[in-house]
Amino acid sequence: MEKLRIYLSTWNVATNSPPGNLNLLLDFPPMGSKLPPDFYFIGFQEVKSQPQNILMAALFTDPWTDALTTLLTANEYVRVKIVRLQGLLLLVFCLRKHLLHLRDIETQYVKTGFGGVWGNKGAVSMRFSIYGCSICIVNSHLTAHDHQLEDRIADYNTIIKSNTFDTKDTTNILFHDYVFWFGDLNFRLEENDTDTPELIVELVKRAEKDDYSDLLDRDQLRSVMRCEKAFSELKEATPRFPPTYKYVIGTSEYDYKRKPAWTDRILHKVNPNNYENVTLDAVQLSYNYLRDFKISDHKPVIAEFNIKIRTVSKVITCYGLENVHAYSMTDSIPEDRVVFSNHVERCVEFCLLKDVWYFGDADLPIKFTLSSDVKINANDWIGIYEDNFSNLDEYISYEYVGKVSAFIPGDELNSRTIEFSFPVGSGVRTPGSYRFLYFNQTSSDVQSLLGISKPFKVCPRDGEIETPISSISSISSTLPVFPSSSTPDTSFNSVFRQFTNDFDLGVIISCVHVWISFYCVLLNPQCNYDAEPSFV
Repeated sequence: MEKLRIYLSTWNVATNSPPGNLNLLLDFPPMGSKLPPDFYFIGFQEVKSQPQNILMAALFTDPWTDALTTLLTANEYVRVKIVRLQGLLLLVFCLRKHLLHLRDIETQYVKTGFGGVWGNKGAVSMRFSIYGCSICIVNSHLTAHDHQLEDRIADYNTIIKSNTFDTKDTTNILFHDYVFWFGDLNFRLEENDTDTPELIVELVKRAEKDDYSDLLDRDQLRSVMRCEKAFSELKEATPRFPPTYKYVIGTSEYDYKRKPAWTDRILHKVNPNNYENVTLDAVQLSYNYLRDFKISDHKPVIAEFNIKIRTVSKVITCYGLENVHAYSMTDSIPEDRVVFSNHVERCVEFCLLKDVWYFGDADLPIKFTLSSDVKINANDWIGIYEDNFSNLDEYISYEYVGKVSAFIPGDELNSRTIEFSFPVGSGVRTPGSYRFLYFNQTSSDVQSLLGISKPFKVCPRDGEIETPISSISSISSTLPVFPSSSTPDTSFNSVFRQFTNDFDLGVIISCVHVWISFYCVLLNPQCNYDAEPSFV
């Protein structure tokens, strides 16, 4: 594998709910012989973020996340992460076959509203490594209005300075091999006293062959990039689509209350020479808007890229996941697979000692082998997931490796084997097929998925009466969530989730509305869905 296909979409949804069909937004399913994207990076702005909506987001995923997750996970995609800051929402999905190549997953956010104390404007971001290449995605919503250009420039520079990561060599957004920055950047046309909305609309209509160069010459974003005041480190393909704002909701007609502008943009950056024996590259395949969505005063914007990656020489076999181009630690690697570099990925290989776990049995014993470069951190954990899990936050139960494992002596310069037992009462009480996933997690909550086991069964013995929990999600929702050192404390999420198992949700909302409004909006405006275990 030499390249990955990336699909990006950004949309200011003006607090509206998703329409019935989002296939067009994702260009899904692909037409003809077109291959599906390897990754989807999807950003929304102005998702409902009033106090009651933030509370509901703490209890449940929002309608936009639900709709996209339902569509994509039914077609071999897994949701990697959600990052949210009030109305800003970033979703990352990848094909299931790429999961075991995900490393150093980390999220961040920056508030720029009201001098940096409010999250109505700002950015949410995620970084990770895939096949040895680092990728950073930024979804931002910058200051509005034609005359606020200097504030937009300040927003950009604040985000660049404040959005820092803990992963070595990529602490800054711009240090990554690939950067994709999109959102409602809110740049308008440079002010001209003779311009009216009607005149700009007329110029848009006169454009021939999608050539809007006369108007784009006055585009504020292109101007500040040329002057190196903001976004000069990134590139943008020339928009060959009409302005994406402002429309009369329910139509594709411009609203003359505002001058039309290209507020919604997708930019990218490549650091091509970060490695000695490979030159990285991103080829943009498309850049367009979607005229037929009419629920907002903005139109969604989409783009596609092929990015060049480093070929991995060795990585763990992913049991049961089809079409994974990966090799176990003992395999000999075909020469034609080692094309660009000798990058070797850390990996964990599971060995199940039992294929069936009966209700009431003693601890379920497993063994796993770590490659020589895997360092066990205090926060490493193994989660139990449904066989066909749809997202990485969907664990049913977990245990920290250091808490219940025993080291089996071996050659520490090479691989090591660890014996691990999941205790009785780990939460799996519904018959079905499950997997173990191994997460390497640092003290700052940077995660890497290092291993996935083959499936195992959980069931009652013959003649026993099963006592299943009402649903997998209700089991997962009662798991503890610990405060994180790199993201705001989200432990209140699990408290309210647990309450909803026993009490009427309407009563809870009525009783704690004032407290939640204060806590969520003023103290913790980022409703982060991260549910992975972490220590204080």
